[in-house]
Amino acid sequence: MRKLCHNQPSKKNILNLPAMNLSNELYIGLLSGTSADGIDAALVDFSAPCPAIIATHYAPFPRDLREKIHSLYQPSTNEIQRLGELDVILGYTFAKAALELLKNQSIPATAVKGIGSHGQNIRHHPHVPHCFTIQIGDPNIIAAQTGITTVADFRRKDIALGGQGAPLVPAFHQKIFSSLSVNRAIVNIGGIANITLLSCAQLDDVIGFDTGPGNALIDAWIYLQKNEIHDKDGAWGAKGEIHLDLLERLLSDPYFHKSAPKSTGREYFNLTWLEKHISTLNKKIKPIDIQTTITELTAQTIIKSIRNYFLDGKILICGGGVHNTYLMSRLIQLAAPQFEVVSTEKFGIHPDWIEAMLFAWLARQTLMGLPSNLPSVTGANKRSILGGIYYP
Repeated sequence: MRKLCHNQPSKKNILNLPAMNLSNELYIGLLSGTSADGIDAALVDFSAPCPAIIATHYAPFPRDLREKIHSLYQPSTNEIQRLGELDVILGYTFAKAALELLKNQSIPATAVKGIGSHGQNIRHHPHVPHCFTIQIGDPNIIAAQTGITTVADFRRKDIALGGQGAPLVPAFHQKIFSSLSVNRAIVNIGGIANITLLSCAQLDDVIGFDTGPGNALIDAWIYLQKNEIHDKDGAWGAKGEIHLDLLERLLSDPYFHKSAPKSTGREYFNLTWLEKHISTLNKKIKPIDIQTTITELTAQTIIKSIRNYFLDGKILICGGGVHNTYLMSRLIQLAAPQFEVVSTEKFGIHPDWIEAMLFAWLARQTLMGLPSNLPSVTGANKRSILGGIYYP
């Protein structure tokens, strides 16, 4: 079994390492996920065989910025102007997060080799004939403000090669979580949930795809009903009942029956999608029961996707969904007894920081001239170096 990193920081704890020996393999990973709640920034050291997180920083978005981001998920008026302005605002916001990360540790920008910025996804449309994906947060601004070479726009090269541009994380999961003795499914539950399937019998045969909604519907519904940005610990969803007719209707959506490779986003799984399915039932459903049902939808689509490929193994959970106690309990119950469900923290990497770590790794791959996509996952016709390089 591959030795993994240990003692990684949590989202609330920044490591204080003023006397650390700085390697020349420090990279920063930046991203805001589909939940658009804020920026994750991680400083990662790649000088040893096992990459290690040196420090982390979380910069939450104010509500008005979050709402501006959400408003671009769907077609509406004056999109180009609003997109252009938000691209600039987020460029400065991402740069500030990177600088605060370094300031907290008294580390000079000159010690960092590169920044990998995913940016903020606002539209992901991997459908023919005109496949496209858009992530904003101008990397020119990030490079200029930080003085650090920045790599960004990782997804469009894969799409240009016939792929879906997502998910990108399976290549990194393969590097840090592969096992010779047990099948492992790595599940990232952000706004959208994606899985990486690592077979112990075929280490190079990696499968990965988006299973469907992760926290997207759960967060959107509680925000609509209770003006809360997320269902803390899954407490509201845990109090309702699963509406079986609604669940069956949701599970019948064609996306869940498509073969991989496949990817999706909030432009598909959103309140409009949910309310459309609710309306077809022509039944009065309690809002709390809808919350319970969409939580069950996330859990079932994840576990069913894994069972389509593996008979047994371990399921490692990362992303914001790991903090939803009710969702985790449903995953554990649905997976038993063939699968053990645990947080990636048990394997040495805190679940909140794997994706930020990924984009640090992607930047390093690009600057070293190495490919970082997996055609078996995205559907691209070949492996490729991803991203554009922006010099300070």
